[in-house]
Amino acid sequence: MKDNGQSLEQNQREQPMSLLMKAMITGFVGGIFWSLLGYLASFFHFTELSPNMLLLPWNFGDWKYGKTGNYLAVFLIGLLSILVALLYYVLLRKIKSMWAGIGYGVALWIIVFYVLNPLIPGLRSVSELERNTVITTICLYILYGLFIGYSISFEHQESEYTQTQVRNE
Repeated sequence: MKDNGQSLEQNQREQPMSLLMKAMITGFVGGIFWSLLGYLASFFHFTELSPNMLLLPWNFGDWKYGKTGNYLAVFLIGLLSILVALLYYVLLRKIKSMWAGIGYGVALWIIVFYVLNPLIPGLRSVSELERNTVITTICLYILYGLFIGYSISFEHQESEYTQTQVRNE
């Protein structure tokens, strides 16, 4: 069979996705997944907060307190999480420890519950929140930070390893 200068589709290599794009996808998926888990935690009363606290500063109407508001907030958290993942990518991607992601999650929790607290109406201070809410949200933020951090750092390490292998060939 003649090739006629064209290679078969099955023999063509797919261009690998850039590390930056993988970080963005990781951020979006992480934001969706962990905010849905937060919504589930609020459903089972592990926390008094739900994802729709993101919508509280805006006057959208009463629908923001229901399922529609929570699902919209989950999507918006996914979009915001892209920025969070890009920040991790820029600052911490080279760290080979899971502790960087855990620390990143704790730092995000502190930013949301202490720094941004005055900007979110209806969000009481940490000392006024129920103990279950504080523990649950800290755990969710730690797991979210670990997910973002470990995923991005792993992809970075894999990328470096692949580049080293290509150079050595």
